[in-house]
Amino acid sequence: MVQVKDERKTDQLLEEIADYVLNKEVTSEEAFSTAHYVLIDTLGCGILALNYPECAKHLGPIVPGTVVPNGVRVPGTSHVLDPVQGAFSIGAMIRWLDYNDTWLAAEWGHPSDNLGAILAVADFISRRNIANGKEPLKVKDVLEMTIKAHEIQGILALENSLNRVGLDHVLFVKIASTAVVTKMLGGTKEEIIHALSNAWIDNSSLRTYRHAPNTGSRKSWAAGDATSRAVRLALMALKGEMGYATALSAPGWGFQDVLFNKQELVLKQPLDSYVMENVLFKVSYPAEFHAQTAAEAAIELHPEIKDRLDEIDHITISTHESAIRIIDKKGPLYNPADRDHCLQYITAIGLLKGNIVAEDYEDDVAADPRVDMLRDKMVVTENKAYTEDYLDPNKRSIANAVQVHFKDGTQTAAIEREYPLGHRFRREEAIPKILDKYAANLATQFASKQLQEIEAISYDYGKLAEMDVNEFMELFAK
Repeated sequence: MVQVKDERKTDQLLEEIADYVLNKEVTSEEAFSTAHYVLIDTLGCGILALNYPECAKHLGPIVPGTVVPNGVRVPGTSHVLDPVQGAFSIGAMIRWLDYNDTWLAAEWGHPSDNLGAILAVADFISRRNIANGKEPLKVKDVLEMTIKAHEIQGILALENSLNRVGLDHVLFVKIASTAVVTKMLGGTKEEIIHALSNAWIDNSSLRTYRHAPNTGSRKSWAAGDATSRAVRLALMALKGEMGYATALSAPGWGFQDVLFNKQELVLKQPLDSYVMENVLFKVSYPAEFHAQTAAEAAIELHPEIKDRLDEIDHITISTHESAIRIIDKKGPLYNPADRDHCLQYITAIGLLKGNIVAEDYEDDVAADPRVDMLRDKMVVTENKAYTEDYLDPNKRSIANAVQVHFKDGTQTAAIEREYPLGHRFRREEAIPKILDKYAANLATQFASKQLQEIEAISYDYGKLAEMDVNEFMELFAK
């Protein structure tokens, strides 16, 4: 039988991502330093989420009592899982409270979501290697793959807007995770492309669960779902599962024609370490990132207005176009997932309390009639300059301005914030607060001795980078 050679040219985007993952050496010290803080901040967010039963119920094996050789540890729990379910559990807890890092562009998202896949696979590989007399991976390997996953997701997001066609940003998490974990597992360029093509061909999540009237808790486990699928597709590729050379460009049947409004997917710039260097940390408030500067402004206004609530006539919020499209919400809010993605709710809590914590999205706080009273008085408008600076690659601002107007004709100053704490322009200011946030999150789950052991390693980049991944994961075991 004569074998026919496949002459189809592989989609260039698949080639570029595979080449980057396999061959690009990351040399940026800033990227590795930032990845260090991303790693511990992200783990801290996941640990804090364990305090919420709605999150904890999703974690663990699908079949209770399952024993997995060389299984993955889920931080803060006693679960030992296969790498696919491990990625889901770690990914779900990371994203649950909407408190990990953020990337904003034509598409937005949370690149550290990829750590669900990266940590699960790194722990699995390390334990399997030890069982076979080989060396485990080091945490520096995790940091390198985190930089690369950030880059893939973030550069795809620069000009390829999934939200404009109704798709959810977790697709880019699945793509980034698929690429890096296939490489981690020993995949060749061909195998990485096979896995990536299957990831693009998969059904892509709709944004249904992020918007009224259907806002719901799926938005908190969607990234875990994406990372677990990435691991599954990587493992299949390593077993020889075929790929699809024109998964993106095939006329009529490819991703671009079917799901992307016949637009071509593009990489605006070469893949390097830009995204990690410019990623946004959520330092102070667990809220959708487009509202972070509004939260800062509202909290600054709190002392001035807290005793004058009945005198308020209206509140103006000047913002950027993306915030209006995503989180400008009027009318009933039905659950925490609805509230932490509402610009008016977040601003109202800041004005009322002078702080915002995760518990503020729960039903008991939302039942306070003053919250909706303030929301009803809010007028949201676009500032074109804010929108331009949001999209400017040299600025990437996330600006909001809040001003309170009283019935007697007086008003507060318009408090404007262009760059939130956690932006690259405020990185040095943010680092001590990121460490405080991490320590506070860990303290909700760990006793003092274990807490001290975790912190001693976590803050020392040199020791952490050279630590075996399996030993690092054991630090967080319950």
